[in-house]
Formats: sequence, C-alpha cells, structure tokens
Amino acid sequence: MKKKHSKALLISAILGSLYVIYLISYFGTGMTSNDSAEAVGAAIATALVTPHIILVTLSVIFNWVAYGTNKRGFALTAGILYSVAGAIFLMYIMFVVPSLVLSFVGYAKLKGINEYNNAIIG
Repeated sequence: MKKKHSKALLISAILGSLYVIYLISYFGTGMTSNDSAEAVGAAIATALVTPHIILVTLSVIFNWVAYGTNKRGFALTAGILYSVAGAIFLMYIMFVVPSLVLSFVGYAKLKGINEYNNAIIG
C-alpha cells in the first residue's frame, strides 16, 4: 500500500510556488529602467514588498516540507506564515488566502492521514 498525502497541502504548495515565481519575476524586472525616477520608484516598491516576498517564500518551503513528510507542525507553520504575509502587505492578501486556507485544511486532515499511514505500515 502507498502512503497517503494531503491533496490540500499539495494544491496550497503549488499555488504558493506559482505566486512566489510571479512576485520574483514582477519585482525582479522592475529595476531595468533607464529613467532614474522610475528606477527609484521601483526600488522603493521592491523594498516595501520584500518582507511579504520573504514570508511567502518561507511559507512555500514549509508547505512543501509538510506535504513531503506529513508533519502537522510544518503545515501549521506554513498557514501561520501565509497569514502573516497577508497581514504585512494587505494589498496582496487575496493572493495568499487560497494557500492559507488550504494549509490549515491540510493541517486538520493530516491527523487522519497519519493515523491511516500508521495503520497500513505497522
């Protein structure tokens, strides 16, 4: 028999990964302007969003670890970090809410999944 994993955590990790790729590509290309005022504006915007990017990236890492290891603590940490990332930059909260909700759903479901895996393994 094959070990079960949380589908909610998988979807959350995929959505979070796509969002991190979007953030890095969007704010990473803003510094290529020839206009100095535009470059200063892009630098300020990037500086304001950097804590959000770091927290979402950490959330995604914890999310993937939670999915791979079926450890509830990692799923809970990912959900909390998604919450903090949304609260720290409210303008982009709608992008982290799906991953946030799915992380907490995955956290709740992991108890049953771990009981099932322990029953089939040993």
